[in-house]
Parts: sequence; C-alpha cells; structure tokens
Amino acid sequence: MVGNDIEPGIYPTSDALRMAEEMEKDLVEISDKSNPPVCKIIDYSKFVYEQKKRQKEMKANASKQIMKEIRFGPNTDEHDLEFKIKHARTFLEEGSKIKAYVHFKGRTIIHSERGELLLLRFIQALEEYGKVEQMPKMEGKRMFVYLNPKPKK
Repeated sequence: MVGNDIEPGIYPTSDALRMAEEMEKDLVEISDKSNPPVCKIIDYSKFVYEQKKRQKEMKANASKQIMKEIRFGPNTDEHDLEFKIKHARTFLEEGSKIKAYVHFKGRTIIHSERGELLLLRFIQALEEYGKVEQMPKMEGKRMFVYLNPKPKK
C-alpha cells in the first residue's frame, strides 16, 4: 500500500480499509494476481478523471489520415494532367492519401489502356512525393490507383 503518509508494507485488508477511510480515499486493487494482492490508497474519482483526460489528449494528438480524390477522364489533356499533378503534390506534402481514378463513360471503356497510361504517368510524376499502395486496377467503370505520402525526413 502506498499513500501520502503511510509506509509501504504488507497490511491486513481490514487495516488497509480503515486507513483509506481515515484518509477519506479509496482502497484500489492494482494487481490481484500477486500473493498478497497489491493495493493502493488513492482518490479513485480523481484517478478516473485523469485517465479520461490523458485518453482525450492522446486522441487529439493522433494524426488523422485524410483521403483526397482526383478524377480523370480517359481523354484528359496534358495541361489538365499537369494541373492535377500539382494539386496531388500539395495533398501529399500535407500528408493526405490520394485516390486517383479514371472514370469511363459510355463507349470510352473501350480505351481502358488510355486510362491506365494516364494513371501510370500520374504515378511517375509523383514518385518522389508518394508511394503507390496499389497499381491501377479496374473496378466497374473506374480504374483506381492509391498513393500514400512518403514519410517526412
């Protein structure tokens, strides 16, 4: 038992409860597996409050990963591609993930190789800023590629 003015040692449970009552605190079991069980005299409500506060602080400090989407058409022009690469670069520098996809409408699905080439050029332009999570993959009428930001040095 460790309290404000109590020396650590082995005390019977009845004495420990009496000491905690005198100090107007709680007797809390720390480890029940040891023999004898380890207990501590603390203000339990204050302990719980501090634990919640610590968890809230940790949650606030945790970084949240944001997913940004960039959409292309299979006939996206060179200038438009450069413009979207520039945006993707800023997103990756901020630490966001990128989901880039080519959306095929109607008969443009015949030219799926154009979309793949477009995404491969996109990946190549951003290789120093981000790492490819998955190479271009067709799902329905869309071809996707995912990029993760490279860790900052």
